[in-house]
Amino acid sequence: MKKIYIPLLALVLLASCNSEKKKEIVKETAIAVKVSGITENNSSLFVTASGKIEAENSANLSTRMMGYVTKVHVQVGQKVGAGQLLVSINNTDLQAKKAQVDASILQATAGFNNAKKDYDRFMNLFKQQSASQKELDDMTARYEMAKAGLEGARQMRNEVLAQFSYSNIKAPFSGVVTNTFVKEGDMANPGMPLVSVEGASKLQVMAMVSENDIVSIKKGMPV
Repeated sequence: MKKIYIPLLALVLLASCNSEKKKEIVKETAIAVKVSGITENNSSLFVTASGKIEAENSANLSTRMMGYVTKVHVQVGQKVGAGQLLVSINNTDLQAKKAQVDASILQATAGFNNAKKDYDRFMNLFKQQSASQKELDDMTARYEMAKAGLEGARQMRNEVLAQFSYSNIKAPFSGVVTNTFVKEGDMANPGMPLVSVEGASKLQVMAMVSENDIVSIKKGMPV
């Protein structure tokens, strides 16, 4: 029985030694690996939104008056400069109104000049005690009324002249014509778009962002 146990014990010890050597070899050949974790500080924020790219300067031009379009001076895709005439609208009614206002200004000017002469004359007479206080007051009231009439006529003329600008639609800035909504002979109504212009200098993105994402967007963030 002793002859049987001794070899078995030797085999067990040998197997144990081989196992320890293998473990030592594994330990010697191990390679250290550095792993960096992702935190909230170094993670990137992405917000997905749908929108369109458009010019920073863009305008749909309209008029404040009603009238027939006499001429469209530009075409889609044409480059225009600031102040360039784009659309002309018939202003025959304005011409007639301007003639009436000019006539009223002439009449008001004549009345004002006469009233001022009478006022100055009665003021001198009053100082010389040759006119009563009532007469001076009457001349003063007449003078003030004539003065107000002349100022009103001039104001009316300014309003008519301002309406002439509504009949000549001009480019507010340099850019490109992107659309024309009318043609010669069409009726232009107040507020109706006639032509659209976009500036060619800067572009911007107009996007629809959800309420949950809008709080995460800050000025200066890359797009």
